[in-house]
Amino acid sequence: MQTSSQNDRYFTDKQVAARYGVGKATIWRWAASRKVFPKPVKLGPGVTRWRLSDLLAFEATLLDREISTEVDQ
Repeated sequence: MQTSSQNDRYFTDKQVAARYGVGKATIWRWAASRKVFPKPVKLGPGVTRWRLSDLLAFEATLLDREISTEVDQ
C-alpha cells in the first residue's frame, strides 16, 4: 500500500507520456480536451507537472469503467 506522500510525487509530461505509451503532445491534448484526464499543476514559471495521486485516480476511473462495461455485456 502506498502512502499519500508517495502519491504526491510529480511527473513531467515526458514521464506521463511514457506511463501511457503516447507522445508528449498527446498528453497536452488530453489535458486540454478530456474532462476525465487530470489537469496539470503549475508549480512555477515554466514548471508544470501532474500529481501521481491524480494519475492513479484517473487510472482507477478507467478500470471501473472497463469492469462496468464487461459486466453489462
